[in-house]
Amino acid sequence: MTGRDIISISDLSIEEIFEIFGAAERLSKAVTGRGIDLLKGRVLASLFFEPSTRTRLSFESAMAKLGGTSISISDPASSSLSKGETLADTIKIIDSYSDVIVIRHPKDGAAKLASRFAEHPVINAGDGAGQHPTQTLLDLFTMWKEKKEISGLNVGIVGDLRYGRTVHSLAIALVRMGANLFLISPEELAMPSHLLRAISVESSPKISNSLERIIPNLDVVYATRIQKERFPDEAEYLKVADSYKINAKLLSKGKEDVIVMHPLPRVNEIDSEVDSTKYAKYFDQAKNGVPVRMAILSKILGEEY
Repeated sequence: MTGRDIISISDLSIEEIFEIFGAAERLSKAVTGRGIDLLKGRVLASLFFEPSTRTRLSFESAMAKLGGTSISISDPASSSLSKGETLADTIKIIDSYSDVIVIRHPKDGAAKLASRFAEHPVINAGDGAGQHPTQTLLDLFTMWKEKKEISGLNVGIVGDLRYGRTVHSLAIALVRMGANLFLISPEELAMPSHLLRAISVESSPKISNSLERIIPNLDVVYATRIQKERFPDEAEYLKVADSYKINAKLLSKGKEDVIVMHPLPRVNEIDSEVDSTKYAKYFDQAKNGVPVRMAILSKILGEEY
């Protein structure tokens, strides 16, 4: 994986995904307190042209724990893009300052474009309604840790399947890894047809608009936020804003060991009463972002642990 870009989850083989899991486990056990110097002298460029909490900070934390440093853009208004500089020129300059670039951008395809102009590896941290492959890796890692396997799991993805880049990557990876997929959304937020066709090559997902009917079958409930910012019309958003509400009563209808995941931030799709139950794994999921991203950075920078 040395020197590789990670733009789509499809850039990684199943074997490489499990290699990342193994490295994440080793690093999470080895790195305590002050970290290690595996990437001492290396520089991560963190370019976030959309808001982020977990992804940006977990990448920067991962780099710090590996002994490296980070430089960042977290507001386009503070960069030369506000003066009319092209993204291509920005990438060329930042590439000369760093060893790896992590980019989040509101436009689909921006990460792929960045990889064309960078000599160093580029990691897609979310491009428009496209993909978010490192989120998918930490999601899969969380399922694997909790359930000891992914093949054969019944996973229900609930909510915004149209605009949610996180679930686009996740759905593709899950069917490749042998999980059984249940897609639960309002019709207006159904999985885009091109992604549904891609998924259906590997498996036949079950499609529903009712989580209550499906939940008895599920091992994992993966909830997503309805992404207001991606709707061209607020009236359309309001029609579907409160489509699903996951609470303890609903979960009591599921399997004894069903788990609830969410990429966060949540709005009102998971009741806070769930937080203290055995079902809730979304905060563990967020925590897993650091060791998984440590594993990714160490592998693409050629420093195995």
